[in-house]
Amino acid sequence: MSDGPVLVTGAAGFIGFHVTRTLLDAGRSVIGVDSMNAYYDPTLKEARLEEIKDRRGFVFHRLDLADRDRTAELFSAARPRRVVHLAAQAGVRHSLTDPHAYVDANIVAFLNVLEGCRSAAVEHLTYASSSSVYGADTAMPFSTHQGAGHPLSLYGASKRANELMAHCYSHLFALPTTGLRFFTVYGPWGRPDMALFLFTQAILAGKPIKVFNEGRMRRDFTYIDDVVQGVIRASDRIAAADAQWDGAHPDPAGSTAPFRLYNIGNSEPVELLHLIAVLEKELGHKASLELLPMQRGDVPETFADVSELERDVGFRPSTSIEEGVRRFVAWYRTHYGV
Repeated sequence: MSDGPVLVTGAAGFIGFHVTRTLLDAGRSVIGVDSMNAYYDPTLKEARLEEIKDRRGFVFHRLDLADRDRTAELFSAARPRRVVHLAAQAGVRHSLTDPHAYVDANIVAFLNVLEGCRSAAVEHLTYASSSSVYGADTAMPFSTHQGAGHPLSLYGASKRANELMAHCYSHLFALPTTGLRFFTVYGPWGRPDMALFLFTQAILAGKPIKVFNEGRMRRDFTYIDDVVQGVIRASDRIAAADAQWDGAHPDPAGSTAPFRLYNIGNSEPVELLHLIAVLEKELGHKASLELLPMQRGDVPETFADVSELERDVGFRPSTSIEEGVRRFVAWYRTHYGV
């Protein structure tokens, strides 16, 4: 990355915390932003923040990016060179019950970030998208070169909207933007609403775990350290226009504008029942399964094609589910004193 501070939004969130810590470890200055909302237990966010708040080169702002005036003031004062936008309202199922939260956090806030980047002449905006944009698509593995026009949840739709909004700003204002479609990220300090965290919590408490689609779900689980490497390397590679892009045969992954999309996934779908078996082995406890039908908004399988990421940034995720679960369980036992 170039000299100058990096603005990381969602810095107390799961991915944002890890990205911030890795940048600080590399000697970079980081401006962290987070609203510290109560979508899940804020004590975990506070604990993440406690790990980094006193680090040299780190400045933190508690800020809701949906606040237009305060976000504009932040960009005007901070003048970041790069922005890594990871703040969002996450969760597919929550979008069924609180849709307005997704418009506020994922649409309004993203527009404010785009405007901030434009006014501050940011050299590169890298932002979180999601595998949820693929929705009803069934061609596997999911490729950024295929369309993503049928999301099945408002969360997925909001992330696809982010990609379209970013393209407009890349085209209109020559703002380099790179969107990263994350595939089921897991690992230490992970979100409590995600399957691995919920399963671990329930198994250790002797409670049954809810297994949707009767366990016939397959997910491209991607370990957090791999995701962080992908994020930082993608941010280092400033998006550029594709001279070969053809409007008669438009490639969704690129443009005549400085705009790029990448998948970040492990490229190895894992059946949910296998994840549970690996977790049972690490915990030394057998799980009691409550088999349930598919939930609205869910998809049966995800599988990432990361060939473009590997070609352009020289990296592809590779941490096995066995190693990733082992590291998560070790963190969970230490953090919660289990």
